[in-house]
Amino acid sequence: MSSLRSEIISSLIKSADGEIQKARMNVEVYLHHPVGIGEHPDIVAAIQEQLDIIAHNEERIQVIQKHFAHKGEVYK
Repeated sequence: MSSLRSEIISSLIKSADGEIQKARMNVEVYLHHPVGIGEHPDIVAAIQEQLDIIAHNEERIQVIQKHFAHKGEVYK
């Protein structure tokens, strides 16, 4: 049985990973169908925004793992 602490940490990591996956898919759409994104006339800037989301959430995961994960704990 996992502890509440482990469940919270796992939820935080899953949330950040979900944000990464959403941003990755947005970048893929921008790269493969840039003319279909009418509200983003500056495709490069739109991609940069998504890359910033990815970087922010990757950093969040690293911070969680560095400062809050105990040795031997695996979070899914």
